[in-house]
Amino acid sequence: MQKPLWVENRNTFRNFSFKFYTVKKNIFCLLIFITSFSFNACFAQSGEEAMVRKVLSIQEKAWNNGNIISFMQGYWKSDSLMFIGKSGVTYGWQQTLDNYKKNYPDTVAMGKLTFNLLEVKSLSPQYYFVTGKWHLQRTTNNLEGYFTLLFKKINGQWLIIKDHSS
Repeated sequence: MQKPLWVENRNTFRNFSFKFYTVKKNIFCLLIFITSFSFNACFAQSGEEAMVRKVLSIQEKAWNNGNIISFMQGYWKSDSLMFIGKSGVTYGWQQTLDNYKKNYPDTVAMGKLTFNLLEVKSLSPQYYFVTGKWHLQRTTNNLEGYFTLLFKKINGQWLIIKDHSS
């Protein structure tokens, strides 16, 4: 006995509807996957950015241990290093170190340093630009301000070549 036409058409519609639903579901899952991958790629740190951030993390720890010499290892050891602070422009690694030692003679004056990085931006494979906020927690009076840093990759190492802190 042959099935009535309306029963046969209904089964065909169900099969088509099920297949269409499966295709839609697969496309939706694919879009979610692509979107999540793109989202992660946009916000993931590059290896180079992580290395720049690590320099600042090491500086923060060195400062908080009262070790200005270790803190200064994040700077380019050159007479061309430029530091701009409240006293104006200073050139050179040694002069910058001497100024730090003069202004922060002991661990009480140094306090505890924290950096809050607002932007870490690659300018090219050789340069990074960093904007952030610094805060010194001290027993007598706290200090804080903002900084901009220009990092350059020199001999495979990221170093600060220009620092403007206020």
